[in-house]
Amino acid sequence: MTNKQLDIKTLGELKKSGYVSRSVKDELRANLIAQLQKKEGGFEGIIGFEDTVIPDLQTAILSRHNILLLGLRGQAKTRIARLLVNLLDEYVPYIEGSELFDDPLAPISWYGHSTVESKGDATPIGWIHRSERYTEKLATPDVTVADLIGDVDPIKAATMKLTYSDERVIHFGLIPRAHRGIFVINELPDLQARIQVSLFNILQERDIQIRGFKLRLPLDLQFVFTANPEDYTNRGSIVTPLKDRIESQILTHYPRTVEISRKITQQEALLTPEQRNTIEADGLVKDLVEQIAFEARNSEYIDKKSGVSARLTISSYENLISNAERRMLINGEKATFVRISDFLGVIPAITGKIELVYEGELEGPGKVANILIGKAVKTLLLQYFPDPEKAKKAKAPNPYADIINWFSDGNTLSLVDDLPLVEYKKALNAIPGLKDVVKKFHPKLSENQTLLLMEFILHGLAEFSQLNKGFLDNGFAFSDMFNSLFNLEPDEDDLDLDDRY
Repeated sequence: MTNKQLDIKTLGELKKSGYVSRSVKDELRANLIAQLQKKEGGFEGIIGFEDTVIPDLQTAILSRHNILLLGLRGQAKTRIARLLVNLLDEYVPYIEGSELFDDPLAPISWYGHSTVESKGDATPIGWIHRSERYTEKLATPDVTVADLIGDVDPIKAATMKLTYSDERVIHFGLIPRAHRGIFVINELPDLQARIQVSLFNILQERDIQIRGFKLRLPLDLQFVFTANPEDYTNRGSIVTPLKDRIESQILTHYPRTVEISRKITQQEALLTPEQRNTIEADGLVKDLVEQIAFEARNSEYIDKKSGVSARLTISSYENLISNAERRMLINGEKATFVRISDFLGVIPAITGKIELVYEGELEGPGKVANILIGKAVKTLLLQYFPDPEKAKKAKAPNPYADIINWFSDGNTLSLVDDLPLVEYKKALNAIPGLKDVVKKFHPKLSENQTLLLMEFILHGLAEFSQLNKGFLDNGFAFSDMFNSLFNLEPDEDDLDLDDRY
């Protein structure tokens, strides 16, 4: 589209320019073909679907199909639908004053037909940007046929002195008003069955029926539906005839690797410039956030049918940074780095985004969240350091021996989340052998990274039952595992995390 074409103001000028109308699906197809030939990426910001969802989506567009995106929550279904707008022509002409944005060369409404008939080549033309050709509706049980298709407007009939059989008394719903654009219905199974039935003719025969009279209205639409498999049993289902009319069903999925998940989180997390400049977040803590989601998706406490949204890791990472920022502000420091103890601040971001099964409800969401963090620590420890269990049984000297022996001598360590850097460093350096283990396996780290891994080892040893980790109101307490087994006092580990979250 050139600026010269945007200067066209009448139907006659449009005809002289050689403009040719094409359907929305033909637009999408032609622009996708051009994109593929140029090897351009058309779904910017969608990560991890390059070899799975995107090829299926492109195939459906080339086939000019209506599309159903089927997947669990937090799998970028709506994001994908919104990005389809970029495949539309930047501007298309329409008859000015038309509520359905009639194509000047192929009007469908009474207004469009009558205007072209009365004014001919002098019919005024406007231009609509592709961003205005996208309509999205969240399916809820209270949606009516009038909302989607339309209804007879008695006030309009009375004002214009028209009978109810006249097309001009119709107040069109969202779908007709989306003519020549993309119409998205999110969470389709939530739509009542009788409302789904009203979509049959639009998808197949392209006509609509309102209040008893049939109106031939050849709408030009690209339909995109999204659905969650969980909804098929919990709240509703897609009626079979409607599903049959949706030509392509594309399955979405969660990120397959921690690396992909991490890219998504870093792209989507909303951090302030101050947070980015003053809070250091090492790759370890970023991977820990992602590993929590992977552990959750495999946890026996969490309903797998419900899924674990990518929003969990995004919110968790934002909370992690904010928890470190809070400590920095309290202690009057100019900069800080994320510690493992900051993961206490992640728990509120987890508890609201997991659906627990019966066993999980017995444990409580707070405790389940902490279990997930612990499992993530245990998984990643093996990527950074030797397996504590194997090291204990091996003939070679145990690298963790000095650390465990120090706690066996009755020493304890408390790490609260607002501990100033000087005290944090002093507490960790007081444990013999702890820094040596980090330096042995990771000799080229900065001081902050070294301190982070020193704390990481303590949490890891606790997960491997080499140390005892108790929960404080605002941090953790480490002690000897053997002594804690015979401690008659109430274990701090028994604190009900759900009292806080």
